[in-house]
Amino acid sequence: MIATPKPAPLPGTRPEGSRDEREASARVREMFTRIAPRYDFLNHLLSFSLDHVWRRRTAARFAELLQRPDVRVLDVCCGTGDLTFALDRVRSRGAQVGPRPMPILGTDFVEPMLTRAREKAQAADRPLAFAAADALRLPFAGASFDLVTTAFGFRNLANYEEGLREFWRVLKSGGELGILEFTEPTSGPMAGVFRFYFRHILPRIGGAISGNAEAYRYLPGSVAKFPSPAELATLMKRIGFADVRIASWNFGSVILHSARRA
Repeated sequence: MIATPKPAPLPGTRPEGSRDEREASARVREMFTRIAPRYDFLNHLLSFSLDHVWRRRTAARFAELLQRPDVRVLDVCCGTGDLTFALDRVRSRGAQVGPRPMPILGTDFVEPMLTRAREKAQAADRPLAFAAADALRLPFAGASFDLVTTAFGFRNLANYEEGLREFWRVLKSGGELGILEFTEPTSGPMAGVFRFYFRHILPRIGGAISGNAEAYRYLPGSVAKFPSPAELATLMKRIGFADVRIASWNFGSVILHSARRA
C-alpha cells in the first residue's frame, strides 16, 4: 500500500529580516503601528475607494446570519474597524425585537489601529466593541461565536494554519467564516496591469504619503507570496471547514473565502 503524501504546510507571512514566527509577528505589528495615522486615507486612495465595496459585499454575504438577534460576531485583525462597521450596518437593517443584541467585537494586535476604530465608533455612535488580541491566540473560549470574519488581515498572520485552527476553535458548530483577501490574478487582461500597479505604483505612493516605505514594499510582496485561492480553500477543508466557497472580485485580485464549521 502506498502512503498518501501529506500536503505541504502553508507558511505565514515573513517580512524581510524575520527569522521565525515570533519575529514575523513583531515586524508586522511595528509596521502597522507606524502607518496607523494614515491607514484609512491610504486604503481608500490606493484602492480607488473600492475597499468600501468589497467590505459591503462581504457583510452582505452574511446578512441572514447577522440579522439574528442572538448572533455573536468576531471581526479578527480588524484594523481601524471598516469591516466591523460594514457588518454592523447590515445587522442594523434587521428588526430589533427583544433585548439589545451583543455588540460586534473587533480585535487586532496593533493598539493604534484599535484607538482609531474606537474613535470612529464613538463619532458614529455605534455600539461596537474593540479589544487587543493576537489572532493566533484568541482570548475566547471555544464555540463562542456564530460568525468570524477578517478583511485584508489574514495574509499578515505568521502562521496561516494556526490562524484557521483558532477561527475553527472559537466558532460554534454551524458557525460561519469569511476571509477577505488580496491575491495576484494569474491570467486575464488585467493581470499584468494589477501586478505593475501593485509592485511599482502602490509602494511609491503609499511610502511617500505614510512616511514608511518598508510597509508599502511589504504589501505587494506579501500578496505575491500568499497562497492561491485554491490552496487556501484546500487548507480550510483540511482544518475541518465545510461548504468552502470562493467569490472573486476586481478581476480576480480580491477573494472572499467563506465556509462553515461542520
